[in-house]
Amino acid sequence: MAEKKERTFRFLILGGGIAGVTCVEQLSTQIPSADVALITAGSHIKAVTNYKQVSKTLEEFDVEERPSSDLEEKFPNLVVIHSAVKSLNTKSHLVETADGRVFGYEKLCICSGGRPKLLTKDHPYVLGIRDTDSAQELQKRLSKAKRIVVVGNGGIALELVFQVEGCEVIWAVKDKAIGNTFFDAGAAQFLIPSLETDKPDRTVPCKRTRYTTEEPAPGAAQTFTAERNSRGHGSSSTKPGSALGPDWHEGIVLKGTEQVSRRVTLEYQCEVEKIFTPEELLNSTQQELNDVKGSWPVYIKLTNGKTFGCDFVVSATGVVPNTELFLHGNNFALADDGGLQVDDQMMTSEPDVYAAGDVCTACWEHSLLWQQMRLWTQARQMGWYAGRCMASHVLSEPIELDFCFELFSHITKFFNYKVVLLGKFNGQGLGPNQELLVRCTKGQEYVKVILSGGRMVGAVLIGETDLEETFENLILNQMDLTPYGEELLNPNIDIEDYFD
Repeated sequence: MAEKKERTFRFLILGGGIAGVTCVEQLSTQIPSADVALITAGSHIKAVTNYKQVSKTLEEFDVEERPSSDLEEKFPNLVVIHSAVKSLNTKSHLVETADGRVFGYEKLCICSGGRPKLLTKDHPYVLGIRDTDSAQELQKRLSKAKRIVVVGNGGIALELVFQVEGCEVIWAVKDKAIGNTFFDAGAAQFLIPSLETDKPDRTVPCKRTRYTTEEPAPGAAQTFTAERNSRGHGSSSTKPGSALGPDWHEGIVLKGTEQVSRRVTLEYQCEVEKIFTPEELLNSTQQELNDVKGSWPVYIKLTNGKTFGCDFVVSATGVVPNTELFLHGNNFALADDGGLQVDDQMMTSEPDVYAAGDVCTACWEHSLLWQQMRLWTQARQMGWYAGRCMASHVLSEPIELDFCFELFSHITKFFNYKVVLLGKFNGQGLGPNQELLVRCTKGQEYVKVILSGGRMVGAVLIGETDLEETFENLILNQMDLTPYGEELLNPNIDIEDYFD
C-alpha cells in the first residue's frame, strides 16, 4: 500500500458528520498553515449553524447538510476527498480509500459515527432511520402507507411517532414508559397527551417530594387518536398524574394515506419476537392475529404475544459504533459497548490515532455529573475537543480536559416541548441516596430536580421554564439546598432572583 501513497497530510479526518467537520474546523483555525484532509463518502457534509451558547455548558445549534465545497472555500488549507474508506494501517500511518487511492497522515481522527441497530439485516420491509437518505426513504414509503410499526424508545422514535400524520402507528417500547433514555415515567405521562389534538387544560402547578404514576401492566396497550374533523379517544387513553432531539424531521413530509390525523397504539414492555412474510404467517399455526382485516406485506410478532400487520417496520433501537472497518490488522482497544476507547485527550490505543463522536467511548474517569450519550451535542463537543488536542500535541502545548465534560447538559425538543437535561437527570448511578422534587403544570411545564445529600445533582426541564441557567449553577456550585426543602420548586417564588 505504501508505494501507492498519493500524499501525506499533517491531519487526516475520517467522516463528514458533525464530529468530523467540527474537528476539521478547529484544526484549521488553530493551525491555518497545516494541510488538513477530510475523507467523506458523500458530496455533502454536516454543518453546525445558528450556534448559541446558552449557559456555561448548555448549547443550542442547528444541523444542516451543505456541499463540502463550502468547507474548502472557508479553509484554503483543507482538501476534501470524496470516497469511502477501505482500510487503515496504523503502523504505516496509511489510509486506503474505496477508489484505490492511498493517503498518509501524521495525526488521524476517526469520526465515522454509528450505524443503526437494525432488527434484521437487509429486510425489504424494515427501515432504519439514521441519515438523510433513510429519512427521505421513510417519506417515500410513508406516502403510500396506512399502518407502520415503530420499534424503539429513543429520540428518533419519540419524534417520529409525534410527527407522523395520516397513518396508524403501532409503537413497541421495551420499557414501562416512553422516552426511558431521557426521562422518567412522570415526564412520560406529562408528554403523552400530546399524542392527542386536545391540549390539556392548564392547572395550578403542584409540587411534591415524592410521586407515583400508574404503570401499564406488561402486555397492556394504550391508544391515542386524533381525528381531523372529530374528537375521540382510542380503546384506552390515559391521563397524566397531577404531579408526576435536532429536528431531523424538518423539511420532509411524514404523511400517510389515511384521513386520521394521528392514531398511535402503544405496546409497553415488549420487543420484536419475529418478522413474518404473509406466506410465513399462513404457514404458522401458532399465530394469533390482532388484525384480521385486510392483508399486509409484512407482519411483526411482539414478545407480548400480539401480532400486527403493517406496510413496513421502522427500527429505531439506537446505534452501534461504526468501528468494523478499522479493526482488521490494527490493535484498537474496544469498550464494552463496541466503541473505540479514548482517553481524556481523545486518543485511541493506537499511536497518533484519535476518535470523536459516536464511534468512540470516553474511557477516562468521568466527572460525577457527566455521562456519555451518543447525541448531536456530544458529537460536536468531542470533535471540537479532539481538534484542540491534536493541534496542542503537534505544537507541544499542554491541554486540560474541556469544561464541557464537567456537567452533562443537553437541549432538545420532544412532542413540541423544549426539553433540557442536566447532570444525573435520571438519577443515574445514585442508587437510593436521592430525593426528587417535582413540579408539574399539565400541558405547560414539568420540572424535576434530583438531590443527593441535599445538593442538586440533576434536573429535567420540559417546557419554557427558564430555569436551566439557575439549575446549572446550583449543580456546578454544589450548594447545600437542605434549608429550602420543597420551597425550591414553589411556583410563587422566583427562584432565578432568589439565587441570583
